[in-house]
Amino acid sequence: MDVQRTGSMVRPPSPMDSLEKQLSCPICLDMFTKPVVILPCQHNLCRSCASDLYDSRNPYRFSGGVFRCPTCRFEVVLDRHGVHGLQRNLLVENIIDLYKQQQEGSGSTETTLKPKESKEPMCQEHEDEKINIYCTTCQVPTCSMCKVFGQHKDCEVAPLASVYQTQKGELSNAIDTLVASNGRLQALLNQMEDACRAVQDNAQRAKQGLAERFDLLYAVLEERKTVLLDQIGKEQDEKVAALRALAQRYGERLQTSSVLTDTAVRALEQGGAAEFLLASKGLITQTKDAAKCSLGEDRPEPGFEKMDHFTLSTEHVQTVLAKMDFGVVDDDEFEDAEEEEEEE
Repeated sequence: MDVQRTGSMVRPPSPMDSLEKQLSCPICLDMFTKPVVILPCQHNLCRSCASDLYDSRNPYRFSGGVFRCPTCRFEVVLDRHGVHGLQRNLLVENIIDLYKQQQEGSGSTETTLKPKESKEPMCQEHEDEKINIYCTTCQVPTCSMCKVFGQHKDCEVAPLASVYQTQKGELSNAIDTLVASNGRLQALLNQMEDACRAVQDNAQRAKQGLAERFDLLYAVLEERKTVLLDQIGKEQDEKVAALRALAQRYGERLQTSSVLTDTAVRALEQGGAAEFLLASKGLITQTKDAAKCSLGEDRPEPGFEKMDHFTLSTEHVQTVLAKMDFGVVDDDEFEDAEEEEEEE
């Protein structure tokens, strides 16, 4: 059990001493300064001390962060309001008020808790004077001597404590407003990040869709190309087959005619008239018939070898493809391109 020594006497700690320990902040080691905040681990802190500790480890408090309890090291996830979003412990604040009232009422002269060390600023003009009033005209704190004899003697002044409370409240409200504004900015940043991800995803889908459509166009063109090439090849084979058949027939006729010509020439070379006349009549008839047949042979029509009718007009398609863009394609443009092609 803890004991305290006074001179040569030893006495146990009083209930007030135990209460003082319970009302001490684990950060500043002094009595809690209101407002007091309570963590989920049930430990209490001065909000100002917690804010200083949090800001030193989390400079961007508007974006939230993790606060570690200095007593038990329990980690608390803070929202966008930071330490200001922690719950106040009104019970502890009320106990502090009652304790202070009890201390003042008892008139105790014992020093129970050491006060927070604070060095009051002194006036620069009057080095022995503490700054104890506030010049509302010049908006600066000053001392009483400056008001009586110094540069603020014609200015309006107010008690330092009242101005302190007023401006402290204004600063607290400004902090709350700034925290709320930072929260809105964080929300906007989150929206921008979500929008960026959505743009990237949508662009990827659009690229994939465009590639698929062009692949489909390529497939359609390749299929149509194959069909048209087959048509050309089919007619080519038919004409070549017809020409080869005629050539074969002409070759056979030529061979027959050549044999007949050789026979007729040999008949002319025979010296006997009787022998010649016996063969000449038939030869003359065969020669004339062969000559007539050669004149009446089937021949390909003029231009039979041409393939100009397989010329493909693609200018209107090229025009449409050149104007192809995102959006709905108007059928009128395709019709206009066809009309221009026909006029040309």
